Amino acid sequence: MTYRAAVQNTTLSKSAKVLIVDDNEANCRLLEAMVTSLGHTPIIAFNGRAALECIQSEQLDMILLDICMPKMSGYEVLENVKNNNALRNVPVIMISALDETSSIVTCISKGADDYLVKPYNFTLLKARITSCLEKKYLRDQEDSYRRLITDYNNDLEQQVNVKVNEILSAQWATIFAMTKLAESRDPETGEHLSRIKEYSKIICNKLKNTNKYAKIIDEKFVENIYGASLLHDIGKVGIPDSILLKKSALSSEEFEIMKSHTTLGAKTLREVERKNPGNCFLRIGIEIAEGHHEKWNGTGYPFGLTAENIPLSARIVALADVFDALTSERIYKESFSYDKSKKIITKLSGIHFDPDIVDSFIRSEAEFIRIIDNNSD
Repeated sequence: MTYRAAVQNTTLSKSAKVLIVDDNEANCRLLEAMVTSLGHTPIIAFNGRAALECIQSEQLDMILLDICMPKMSGYEVLENVKNNNALRNVPVIMISALDETSSIVTCISKGADDYLVKPYNFTLLKARITSCLEKKYLRDQEDSYRRLITDYNNDLEQQVNVKVNEILSAQWATIFAMTKLAESRDPETGEHLSRIKEYSKIICNKLKNTNKYAKIIDEKFVENIYGASLLHDIGKVGIPDSILLKKSALSSEEFEIMKSHTTLGAKTLREVERKNPGNCFLRIGIEIAEGHHEKWNGTGYPFGLTAENIPLSARIVALADVFDALTSERIYKESFSYDKSKKIITKLSGIHFDPDIVDSFIRSEAEFIRIIDNNSD
């Protein structure tokens, strides 16, 4: 529905449908004539049950309701109307020969909009009907605007979701292109990256369920770690083949060049981030690329950061990276068993690794072993 249509649908009508409920036919006919003279359409019901049937079958704008009726009183009809969400906005004016405060209070407490005493005063009746109808149309207009805003928000949410999915697709395309470039330089990289993202996600989810990290790690953080962990060694694209693929030990000078893959990777991602400011995925990718070789005790590189000065994302991937290196076969070493690798990781808790992350790693034994077993198949 458009804004214009919403306004048109809630404009005060020239003629309203008014249900008159009274067991006295003479009273009904008098009210019928008065309502008709005001330009509205009267509908008559001579008892409470007939009134409820009319209420269900007609789209009413107002009810003039006598209190004292046999079998079903006006109070009961009023309660039925006000307990029905679809009818709650229909104004009800109670009519009675009783000019008593207790009767008026009872009606108002049950949801009546106004109260008229017999015999009817035409001027007063006209004022009450006009006032109640104006309030009803204002409420109807408010409901229409609320529905309009809800529809608009739903449309906007859909558009945002489409845009987010487009961005996510672009991010994964970027990851794929970058990792494929790195993989083309080092054949072992592909399987290593696949395991790293799984290990990192497992550790993340374990941390997320602890009191310390419950408010820090959410599903978005886990999703970003899962994707951005693939970029941890992206800087190796800038390392010469003579060093990257060397089968013997690196000299001290060569090792310094190899260490620069952390800052090279971060620099590359920062250039991408400048074109996508505020992108959490890229920010985490930078943290990981730059900090996954930092150590808890400050002896890592490139900056010698200590403890929680090292970004959480980098601390998580650091353990995943070392564990995969330990359990994978390399030119210079055999693959270690899970148990041997676990002992090494545990001994390095508080030295190389964050103790909380080591604890999450230990609690993830079954998941880590499953990944190792799948890799060996």
